[in-house]
Amino acid sequence: MKIRFLEIARDELDDAIEFYEHESPGLGKAFLTEVLSTLERIARYPHAWHICSSRTRRCQTRRFPYGIIYQARQNEILIIAVSNLHRKPDYWKNRL
Repeated sequence: MKIRFLEIARDELDDAIEFYEHESPGLGKAFLTEVLSTLERIARYPHAWHICSSRTRRCQTRRFPYGIIYQARQNEILIIAVSNLHRKPDYWKNRL
């Protein structure tokens, strides 16, 4: 299944990678690897993760405090947010 990011969600991913890389060299790459693994799980089982609203779900990364907020649509998975779970929980809802 095709995975598509909202531009703001891609920016969140890039910012998080940059943050972790600044914290410790190589940690940004590890974060990206974790996000890619999470996206694989979402693509495999799009309806298996935590329901946030009628069409929106969240799949948490295993190693980092992030959740991928997404919608499973006809032919694609739309990534709404790459959300730091220590943030205000529903900050992304105005993107829908």
